[in-house]
Amino acid sequence: MAGKRAQQRTRFVLVVGGDEFLNEQEVRDCRDEAAKNDPEAEIVELDAGEASRYDFDEAVSPSLLSSSSIVTIRHIQNSEDALTDTMVDYCTSMAKDPSTVAGTVIAQHDGGQKGKRIIDRLTKAGAEKKAVPDLKRADAKLNFVIQCFERRKRRVDPAAAQQLVAVLGEKTGELAAMCEQLCFDFDDDPIGLELVDQYLTGNAEVTGFVVADAALNGNDAKAIINMRAAVAQGTDPIALVGALAMKLRTLAKASALRSGSISQAEAKTNPWVLRNATRQLGGWTSAGLSRCIQTLAWADEQNKTNGGDPMYALERSIELISHKGHMTNER
Repeated sequence: MAGKRAQQRTRFVLVVGGDEFLNEQEVRDCRDEAAKNDPEAEIVELDAGEASRYDFDEAVSPSLLSSSSIVTIRHIQNSEDALTDTMVDYCTSMAKDPSTVAGTVIAQHDGGQKGKRIIDRLTKAGAEKKAVPDLKRADAKLNFVIQCFERRKRRVDPAAAQQLVAVLGEKTGELAAMCEQLCFDFDDDPIGLELVDQYLTGNAEVTGFVVADAALNGNDAKAIINMRAAVAQGTDPIALVGALAMKLRTLAKASALRSGSISQAEAKTNPWVLRNATRQLGGWTSAGLSRCIQTLAWADEQNKTNGGDPMYALERSIELISHKGHMTNER
């Protein structure tokens, strides 16, 4: 019994590449499974780009709080040689005799060629490798949607799944969240195309996401067209202002996090969302971001007063966001 328990509790898992959201989900699932098997284990988070071999040794060693640990070490492609050697030695010991160690190590690799040798060394040392799919192909995204419903013991019509991919296919996290929301809101089984169309059209959060995403990608024409269509279909302009404001707040948090003004804990935002926002910071300045936030506040006021022009204010906000806060000629 003791040997069986040790075998359950000692694992070195290597999560590699693929779609960023699925990579994060796999890490989370592995950690949750380990915590379920060993609820008294201490949870430790490390970043290989900042951690030393001594940090790793301390994390996997018994402490005053617990005799075992669940250690998640992210971005191992950034690991220094000394840290890599320590991880490989620990993995080798774990594979040879699980009873000599107590706990689980989940090593996360972002994918790509950098740090590929680390993957090879850990795999040869006995790590359990989990290769994450990339979801770049349309059929892979479609299968992902179907699996999202199957995980909740539900079904979705192929046409409905294709529509979800067409609208949210470039954002895996939002796509997964929408599948979950549909299952929560409706008892239909399978979920059909008509229901998905109605839901996507009438859901201000989804519509706002489409408008805000186009604006942040610099496509003001597409954003304005989508905005006008959404309003014509009954979406309240104030909901679109809220979606744009949420995106800008996330950008501001990503900027503050990158500059060291706040910590990840203080940001109180999903790390995956922050990483995506960080990639969008190119070309933005503090002044430009501030100008966009002020313009959105003005648009919010225009929407809440009888004498305002909400559509004009919303269009001006979208144009300014699309140009990263740089002023354009007044019309």
